[in-house]
Amino acid sequence: MKTKIFDGLWVEVITDVDIYWKLQPKLMPGGNYIRVGRDSAKSTCLLFAPPAEEVGILAKYLAIFDKHGVNLLHIESRPSTRMPDNYEFMVECAPGGNLGEAIYDVKQMSVYLNIISRDYNDNKDSVPWFPRRIRDLDRFANQILSYGAELDSDHPGFTDSVYRERRKYFADIAFNYRWVPTEYTGCLIFVKLHGQKLPHVEYTKEEVDTWGKVFRQLTTLYPTHACKEHNHVFPLLIENCGYREDNIPQLEDVSNFLRDCTGFTLRPVAGLLSSRDFLAGLAFRVFHSTQYIRHPSKPYYTPEPDVCHELLGHAPLFADPDFAQFSQEIGLASLGAPDDYIEKLATCFWFTVEYGLCRENDKLKAFGAGLLSSFGELQYALEEKSEIRQFEPEKNRPTKISYHRIPTGILCC
Repeated sequence: MKTKIFDGLWVEVITDVDIYWKLQPKLMPGGNYIRVGRDSAKSTCLLFAPPAEEVGILAKYLAIFDKHGVNLLHIESRPSTRMPDNYEFMVECAPGGNLGEAIYDVKQMSVYLNIISRDYNDNKDSVPWFPRRIRDLDRFANQILSYGAELDSDHPGFTDSVYRERRKYFADIAFNYRWVPTEYTGCLIFVKLHGQKLPHVEYTKEEVDTWGKVFRQLTTLYPTHACKEHNHVFPLLIENCGYREDNIPQLEDVSNFLRDCTGFTLRPVAGLLSSRDFLAGLAFRVFHSTQYIRHPSKPYYTPEPDVCHELLGHAPLFADPDFAQFSQEIGLASLGAPDDYIEKLATCFWFTVEYGLCRENDKLKAFGAGLLSSFGELQYALEEKSEIRQFEPEKNRPTKISYHRIPTGILCC
């Protein structure tokens, strides 16, 4: 708790430092792997402007939140973009209290009010919550659609207790990683952050052998099947990040390499994120990457993204400035967008970044990560009679993203 004085009024404020750990999701033994935290990105942000500059106006607004039992996590004032001669306030409200009544009272005192909320479906006036700072990614990084140790019954490793235990190990690593507040500066809204070093993983011999099989096969196809951007970067990854048949690269090494190239970084994740959350990470040039590897019984098949898909398919192209910019712009376009726009953006991502083809000197080449990380798919898309279509975003129907249903190939040029 920090007590601050605003316009002569003493206010007790719960700061980011105070509430950060209390609002995190919790690891649960057995059953579902993660229990959603009390906040879990369900805080509500309000953006509003008073009618005119007035002494003590902030105190009046703060009194409204106090009256209705609403705790504030963040407050800031800034010049209004809508009204050049005025200013506006942005407050982030913790879950709890009578927020609806507080919003109503604030609206009566304001020229305009915008609501930004994770829980937006039943409120036509609200904007979907989105991260405004890179540390906000912690709020949804564990809101995964499939859990690290909770495998579907048709997964190759479903009955393998050793594999399931390893998956839980990787899920624990991802769960515990975060951008942590380490220093309170004495100011209400500024918290100094330092990202943790990405965890080092000791892979087993069996896991390295699985990686080696995939690596060995794919590297025979890259010279003839991959786009020139991928083939330009891949030798640099071998030289700088330990890409080789007998070694699974560490996320920390790859992330540092990407940061030097384009500013992209990697963040460990336990499983699949929603399209909205995954795209939001790209807006900050953050790629959520798994660290676990596919089951050894089927080294050339995975029902979900794994470290082979992330590091062989995605990572090389995030080192290309144009591709990195394209990926970030998809992410930026997703922030605060309605669900139907998210679906369209995810479709664009799916048929380009994941399964895109391009033409180089009138020859088809792959730049999609789903192709570049799968020997069979890469061969099928470029060597056999697969159906190739021109990608036309305004005509292509939005697609529900599923790693269980892989498209044949879409030409993007």
